[in-house]
Amino acid sequence: MKPRSTSVDLGLTVLGLLLVWQMAAWLVNQPILPGPITVGITFIQEIQGDLPEHFLVSLWRVTASMLLSIITAVPAGLVLGQSQRLNALFSPLIYILYPIPKVVFVPLVLLFLGLGDLPKILIIFLILFFQILVLVRDQAASLRPELIFSVRSLGAGRRALFRFVYLPASLPAILTALRQSVGTAVAVLYVAELFATQKGLGYYIYLNGSTLFNYPAMYVGILAMSILGIGWYYAVDWLEKKLCKWM
Repeated sequence: MKPRSTSVDLGLTVLGLLLVWQMAAWLVNQPILPGPITVGITFIQEIQGDLPEHFLVSLWRVTASMLLSIITAVPAGLVLGQSQRLNALFSPLIYILYPIPKVVFVPLVLLFLGLGDLPKILIIFLILFFQILVLVRDQAASLRPELIFSVRSLGAGRRALFRFVYLPASLPAILTALRQSVGTAVAVLYVAELFATQKGLGYYIYLNGSTLFNYPAMYVGILAMSILGIGWYYAVDWLEKKLCKWM
């Protein structure tokens, strides 16, 4: 028997969620929970309004923070994974800072950096940086010593080891960290966009839900933020298939 494709399973899952949503809307029978058809019609209407601009602003903030965290955390994790001395030096600092919920720094960052995209990007970056750093460091440190010795015996220096051994071996950990960070990044984005901004999906959801009481538009914003997270998740899956073909 030929197995069903992933797209078929995904379609059935979405259909099941829509049915549950519609049944819940009938049971609640309150404006605060409109049905999927009502939200779908509103979605089409909002696409012709300000929704695309809010979506693009949020997409930029998430993308910039994720790229910044990759550029900084991946090399740092690889260096710590290669050097026991540096790892021993910085591990206490990482263990102290990593468990702290970075969301609590939102008011502080806003006070120092003011309005604009930079404080939102920085808050998301702080969370993603430590998640990626720890996973990449642990992956680089877990490489078998005989593999390192065999490559060094061929005359490879530290730079060659970094490029041809540590980085390829750590790619799965990097992509896993990204996959785990997508949901966190979008959740923190919502919180960050509640403060000192008039653009972004977080602001859009809060404005329609708590100020304008336009509940269908509020759910449209939630759907748009979900699409943002799902899109990044599938982008990471695509990268994994392209960059980690041996898996």
